[in-house]
Amino acid sequence: MCISDSYFRFIRQLNIYALFLSTNIGGELLKQRITLKQRKELEAKMGEVFHKNVKGLSAELQKILLDDLVTAFQNRINVLIRAQDKRTY
Repeated sequence: MCISDSYFRFIRQLNIYALFLSTNIGGELLKQRITLKQRKELEAKMGEVFHKNVKGLSAELQKILLDDLVTAFQNRINVLIRAQDKRTY
């Protein structure tokens, strides 16, 4: 599997996760941070997708990179939710 295949698998999983975060619950959009459990699940999925790409890094650096990816994803979701909120008002 090449890097682009891993990237597209990752993006597909992120799109599914973003859909999960924006799901309507009782008519209101979910506007909360992800739980620690959800964060660990997302980190595990990212680890699976990028395993071959990061295997040359030490375990410590892999953990740091995955944590950074999850944080960046959370920040992006929060920005998109705020942008969506501004568009609907």
